[in-house]
Amino acid sequence: MYKHILISTDGSDLAQKGLDHGLTLAKGLGAKVTIVTVTERLPVYYGLDAGVAAMAYGGYGANQKEAAEKVLTAAKAAAARMAVMADTVLIEDALPAEAIIEAAKAHDCSLIAMASHGRRGLGRLMMGSVTAEVLAHSPVPVLVVR
Repeated sequence: MYKHILISTDGSDLAQKGLDHGLTLAKGLGAKVTIVTVTERLPVYYGLDAGVAAMAYGGYGANQKEAAEKVLTAAKAAAARMAVMADTVLIEDALPAEAIIEAAKAHDCSLIAMASHGRRGLGRLMMGSVTAEVLAHSPVPVLVVR
């Protein structure tokens, strides 16, 4: 049924549940796995001095990339512990929902597994905006883990 599962993670505790569930499903189905994390663009505020903005962005981008690489390293280790072969993908400076959907298309995934929400938004009161957008626009089924 599902031959290739894309698992989205941001490193949060709830995203870990989504990762674990997606890996368990992949193991049971013998499916390939691609684990993706997305770093977001730094918001640009008008009126901010260009030099200050450039310095802030340089540090922001480097910090985001370093954090994302740690998330992917941990996710790949979790897959290895379960004896699931997994590739990892870091998508930088992108809108998360769009990047997740495009990654699923680019890797010919038959399912996207993700948590109901991540680090942002109104917390645990409602489904996260990224998840809602992926659900609304994904061309493949989406498994949402709570």
